[in-house]
Amino acid sequence: MRLSLVLVACFVHCGFSAVIDAASSRTRFACRRAEGGPDQEKADAVKQVFLHAWNGYYEYAFPNDELKPADNTFGNSRNGWGASAVDALSTALIMELPEVVDQILEHIATIDFSHDKTDKVTSVFETTIRYLAGMLSGYDLLKGPLAHLAANPSNVDVLLTQSVNLANILSHAFSTPSGIPNNGFFVNNLTQTDANTTGLAVAGTLILEWTHLADLTGNTTYHDLVSKAESYLLNPTPAPPFPGLLGSDIALSNGSFTNAQGGWSGGTDSYYEYLLKMYIYSPTRFAAYRTAWEQAADSSIRHLASHPSSRPSLTFLAEFNGTTPVLNSEHLTCFDGGNFILAGLVLANDTYTSFGLDLVDACHATYTATATGIGPESFGWAVDANATGVPVNQTDFYNEHGFFVKNDDYILRPEVLESIYYAYRATRDGGYQAWVWDAFVAINGTTRVGSGFSGIEDVRVEGGGGFTNMQESFWFAEVLKYVYLTFAGEAEWQVGGGGGPEGQRGGFNTEAHPFRVGGGSRWVAESVVHKATGGKVRAGLSIVVE
Repeated sequence: MRLSLVLVACFVHCGFSAVIDAASSRTRFACRRAEGGPDQEKADAVKQVFLHAWNGYYEYAFPNDELKPADNTFGNSRNGWGASAVDALSTALIMELPEVVDQILEHIATIDFSHDKTDKVTSVFETTIRYLAGMLSGYDLLKGPLAHLAANPSNVDVLLTQSVNLANILSHAFSTPSGIPNNGFFVNNLTQTDANTTGLAVAGTLILEWTHLADLTGNTTYHDLVSKAESYLLNPTPAPPFPGLLGSDIALSNGSFTNAQGGWSGGTDSYYEYLLKMYIYSPTRFAAYRTAWEQAADSSIRHLASHPSSRPSLTFLAEFNGTTPVLNSEHLTCFDGGNFILAGLVLANDTYTSFGLDLVDACHATYTATATGIGPESFGWAVDANATGVPVNQTDFYNEHGFFVKNDDYILRPEVLESIYYAYRATRDGGYQAWVWDAFVAINGTTRVGSGFSGIEDVRVEGGGGFTNMQESFWFAEVLKYVYLTFAGEAEWQVGGGGGPEGQRGGFNTEAHPFRVGGGSRWVAESVVHKATGGKVRAGLSIVVE
């Protein structure tokens, strides 16, 4: 009887048909709209938002790092090399905006990476995922399917030359006793800060970009540097509290972990993301990375999966301190659903896909709960009947929505949209497209100010409670790319988008820059899925992998 009521409720509330996924650890009912598919009108609308943000940046901030749209000024938080321009390149290419592409290429050719205009500490991590990855991705795209978008072919070759120039400078950060890079680095005199540790995400999120540079240039030194750093993570000392789940800080002196706290949140997140993506990049060279990812994923499902007492149907990943779960999560953490879904696709494992979809549902719930329709920077929940830890002034909110807000900022982050994009590509369920569109409309309506878009101060207040006056470079690289790709047609870089003998295509670094597999003709994720599935339809998923 209860089953019939749920099916009827799903139909009445959503106007969709109910889908039961028997592979889930619990019965999953997914309200499906009509089958999803490309929507050129929406894709074009996203492109117009990109152009509005780009034109504002180009008029008032270029060639500096970021636009401050509320007063038409600029900032230089990333060395003054034009972070927004470089980060925007792969999105401008995918959107096929030749004028913007040429503006960026002409700029990149002029950057002097040996001089930091701000003379402040450089983040090796941020510089790698934005600048180095942006140039390498642009090089892949312009040497491949989008070669027609470059007016001056010599500027395409400059992308690789400048990648080498930048990596050569950053390589000085690896001069530590252990070989693990010091994330704090001064470009102008090639010195490091006096830090004693490096974060897990720093040491574990350079391997894709630097290995790809090594493959493109034939200079294995780039790979050797990051591989040595990664070796401490693949063989951690002391042993972690749960198999595969590592602490957040590593000693620069000897590569040992200095704590046993972490999770899938900021500071540790992209280490786990890149374990899977390195296996995808080359299954033979990086088989150990798959094993490490599976250990972390299985431990997370077993020990970190958490259900709020007021809404036990939601699934969040908790953080941990030793073997104790910490009921905290972040907008950053919400990439996790997409990562599990991607693993389900490339490893032909429906358990991972189903768990990923559960995580997507929960992160989406943080958006629908607020007055702006946008999720907060960080949030928590309780698992006991007394709702321990829930602030008194948020008791009603927690009882209704299953979480309480810790930090109510939104700084144009992409992770919830990113994971919903993966959910859509894995299932082709148009309901996920609707989720992306609703979030995009909310973000566009709330964060648009002056010549561009800005972070907001309080997602729980209509209008956002004020602007931070900062248009982050990842607005171009990630947010607008993931929304655009949700509605764009099939392409080589789309997750699950390939056809014919090459199988699944598509894959991105942590800043959403697409890379080719092993420096070759395929894109990250395509060859592994084809090999893993044999080109067959897998039970429980509405996706064909050919």
